Amino acid sequence: MAPTHEVTNQVPPLVGHDVSDDPALLESLRREGAGWAEPDVRELGVLAGTERVQEWGRLANEYPPVLRTHDRVGRRIDEVEFHPHWHDLMTVAVEHGLHAAPWRQDRPGAHVARTAKFYVWSQVEPGHTCPVSMTYSAVPALRHNAELAADYEPLLAAPHYDFGLRTPSTKRGLIAGMSMTEKQGGSDVRANTTRAVPTGDGGYVLTGHKWFTSAPMSDVFLTLAQAPGGLSCFLLPRVLPDGSRNAIHLQRLKDKLGNRSNASAEVEYDGAVGWLVGEEGRGVRTIIEMVNNTRLDCVTGSAAAMRYGTVRAVHHARHRSAFGVPLDRQPLMTNVLADLAVEAEAATTLALRLAGAGDRAVAGDAREAAFRRLALPVSKYWVCKRCPTHAAEALECLGGNGYVEESGMPRLFRESPLSSIWEGSGNVAALDTLRAMTREPESVEAFLAEVDLAKGADSRLDAAASAVRRDLGDPSEAQFRARRLVERLALVLQGSLLVRHGDEAVADAFCASRLGGDWGVAFGTLPRGVAVEAIVDRARVGQ
Repeated sequence: MAPTHEVTNQVPPLVGHDVSDDPALLESLRREGAGWAEPDVRELGVLAGTERVQEWGRLANEYPPVLRTHDRVGRRIDEVEFHPHWHDLMTVAVEHGLHAAPWRQDRPGAHVARTAKFYVWSQVEPGHTCPVSMTYSAVPALRHNAELAADYEPLLAAPHYDFGLRTPSTKRGLIAGMSMTEKQGGSDVRANTTRAVPTGDGGYVLTGHKWFTSAPMSDVFLTLAQAPGGLSCFLLPRVLPDGSRNAIHLQRLKDKLGNRSNASAEVEYDGAVGWLVGEEGRGVRTIIEMVNNTRLDCVTGSAAAMRYGTVRAVHHARHRSAFGVPLDRQPLMTNVLADLAVEAEAATTLALRLAGAGDRAVAGDAREAAFRRLALPVSKYWVCKRCPTHAAEALECLGGNGYVEESGMPRLFRESPLSSIWEGSGNVAALDTLRAMTREPESVEAFLAEVDLAKGADSRLDAAASAVRRDLGDPSEAQFRARRLVERLALVLQGSLLVRHGDEAVADAFCASRLGGDWGVAFGTLPRGVAVEAIVDRARVGQ
């Protein structure tokens, strides 16, 4: 080989590592009551780090789903064709209980364990976690109709991925989707025009157009439509009990920025048959059970994406040299890497705390339910909002190599804005925070009580918490100031969790920068005195 083709100073591929080898994740898993699940989480982490499984994720994105509206003789079929590795990813996710399995497990920490697995496995390929998340989230909404829940919940929670159009009664497991938004309303679902007409035998016939239907290949959908009593929630199967296809027509698949492996569709209900979930006129209140749980997965998925970007930036800097010195030992790069790691650890710790609150709320803990009511939209707003900025900086750490597809970083970057948009964009999450504070003041009390558990441990956190209390006491222009308020609420909550439970160097860096005011706009502006080398060392994986 000619000397000009000799390759030096390049970074080895990051394969063969345990994706779950993440101190913030494992420490939170144990603390939140699911230490018993660590062997399962690590098993999934080892699988996620293999070259074979990483190739599954690449190919599922390289060859996105294709819509087949008709068969060769013109019959309507409305099917979506996926790359085979999409089904491999789904099979692993379902068999490891990332879907609705925790709802059928009478064990403390079941939802925390599931969140940890979701965090690990989504780092292989986040697109397929959309139907997984909605299957998980459908169960509490479906329980508003005890008869439907009895029929469908065991199949939604079953450890079997059974792809194909058949009646639910003939399948070993089901996947659920959600169909809420319409062209004229978007997040304002009360503007929906889809109509639901009672049939007299307990069913309804739905007619209308849905602008964004998640996972249209799912077996059942929760959807919103205008019934005689107002906006209501309905369960629609793709295949009816008699074996005929429901009149759910896929008009087109969305050509999306990211999330390429996952299908999202415009759907026409042309007299589709459905059954009421909850009461007529209370559709939003019913389906919000589903939305709240998918919001948790938005936070978890964003935290996982930040971990993914951090690990790859640190790995690159560890093996790449400039001016004769490894990048991760050059002060400016070390500052950037440490700042990325701090953000990722804060997000991970918060996501697992939310999962723990969900577990305890399910068990009947009213205090934890109140805390979760406010902490969830606060976290959804902030963590998901931070993800694109974090992804851009992590990509930049790889330089030009990070800008090419083979690095995996462009896929991360394209995916990064999704969770901030999905299940309510930033403004929706901020307004939901204000709504919780007004309608459920006990949620504010529970939130502040959580923050106060770290009182006296760090003066910068104490000062920030006091400032938040002053903000909460000023009702003027609440909506105009909502984003600023929610940001501060998120930061003091993350700071409290890190001071109480996190690594000492990470907690100090977080308080010095995010709360202490000595921080710039971009990542890599941590102040003097922060133990950046220790933080970066903590973020290393593999060889």
